[in-house]
Amino acid sequence: MLAAIKNEIRDKTDYLGGDIVETIYFGGGTPSLLTAKEVEELLGALYKTFVIASNPEITLEANPDDLSNEKIWELKQAGINRLSIGTQSFNDADLAFLNRAHNAGQAIACIENAKQNGIDLLSIDLIYGIPGQGEDTWLANLDMVAKYNIPHFSAYALTVEPKTQLDYLIGKKKITAVSEEQSIRNFNTMMDWVIQNDYLQYEISNFCSGNKFSKHNSAYWQGKKYAGFGPSAHSFNGETRQWNIANNARYIKGVGEQKPYFELETLTHEQKYNEYIMTSLRTCWGIDAEYIKVHFGPEYLSVLVESAKQFLEANMVFEKDGHYILTNAGKLLADGIIAEMFVV
Repeated sequence: MLAAIKNEIRDKTDYLGGDIVETIYFGGGTPSLLTAKEVEELLGALYKTFVIASNPEITLEANPDDLSNEKIWELKQAGINRLSIGTQSFNDADLAFLNRAHNAGQAIACIENAKQNGIDLLSIDLIYGIPGQGEDTWLANLDMVAKYNIPHFSAYALTVEPKTQLDYLIGKKKITAVSEEQSIRNFNTMMDWVIQNDYLQYEISNFCSGNKFSKHNSAYWQGKKYAGFGPSAHSFNGETRQWNIANNARYIKGVGEQKPYFELETLTHEQKYNEYIMTSLRTCWGIDAEYIKVHFGPEYLSVLVESAKQFLEANMVFEKDGHYILTNAGKLLADGIIAEMFVV
């Protein structure tokens, strides 16, 4: 697998057109299974192939039980300067419900070890809307973010995917179903907490203190080019989007034999517009009307203004200095609003 990924990196030498790479992200699957030496080898391949910024953000996703003190130190020596930790909760009952392998003590130890090893750029994931999770428990999770001065966190409402163990247990009435009302209460509690603790919700699910935005996440929402490597990885060069096959064996064989291992689509003008609407409206900066006019033309600006009217009137969107931005009420219905504003 590693050999295939290195070959794919070399295959994409010209993919970014010489643009400077500001962020590298080891994510998807379980990248913490990699040894520090393997991480270093992959970084070496990237440095040989692309123009890398002098101080790039280099993130690795991991779960607390994967990150011993020694592992964190080794990853730091290999070049990792940011960790995205799948904490999910600091409450053992929540973690047991979510069937996580770690406990709250391990999550806290992981954060402390990262800081002791000089990795201060941390992000954690939190889940809300967990059945039985009271407001006090959810607020206590958020307070841990401030207590440990974690500069970035992502928060997601628990969703039930079909044919999962959670779906099965809810169907058999062995556990309480996920409540939309509870998720809304938790979301509103989080909105109040964010203001009180000086965190910025710069995207619906992402929050930071100071200017500690995730450069990686922000690049997606700003429509920047990116190259992805490995099974299921996606890439975007401004004009086309491509995604690798998910099957490991077929991916390795395809790369090794120089046979097609990805699908590709060329984006139409309408698709580019819709993607801009989708990504920008999720952020605190919103849709820039002037950007629409310059990059898509006056007719698309008219479409934007017309499609935004109903949401402005319903207090789901507000307009400020030529930017259309979601209200807190609108954030709860973001996907539907975005779909209504698409050109079809």
